[in-house]
Amino acid sequence: MLTDLCAYLRNWFDEDEFHHKLPRWEQEFTISGGKIDLTGKVLDGQMFRIYGSMLNDGVYIYSPELVLKDETFTGLIQSMRTEPDFIAVAKEMEEWLAKYGTVTSSAMSPFNAEAFGGYSYSKSVGGNDYSGTASNVNPMTVYGSRLARWKKI
Repeated sequence: MLTDLCAYLRNWFDEDEFHHKLPRWEQEFTISGGKIDLTGKVLDGQMFRIYGSMLNDGVYIYSPELVLKDETFTGLIQSMRTEPDFIAVAKEMEEWLAKYGTVTSSAMSPFNAEAFGGYSYSKSVGGNDYSGTASNVNPMTVYGSRLARWKKI
């Protein structure tokens, strides 16, 4: 989710508040037992990006619980600077996807409708806990206004 979200925002959070590039390391890395040692590079709870890996390209949050696929690769590790609000929105989006998954327009519609013999009706079945229209409901439309502050053009 984090990788897709950063790609959607065109923002890899690779700059500090003064627009200076954050540290990045281009070298050979080894992931063994699902772990990569980034001691002295990335802090616990900090986001980072792996680029150039065959099995692990993406954005992750560094923690003891993080499990990656074992490999040795020559690539890049990019430290990232994100706000707690961004991570909170990402978690909410994951929960939204877990709840709704891939849905069709009709499944998300707040209306019941029936038509027969030239007669039709529709009735509302109540509110919902998502936003967007039935034809374009996805996490980006639901959370788009909250993500806007991080989007780069």
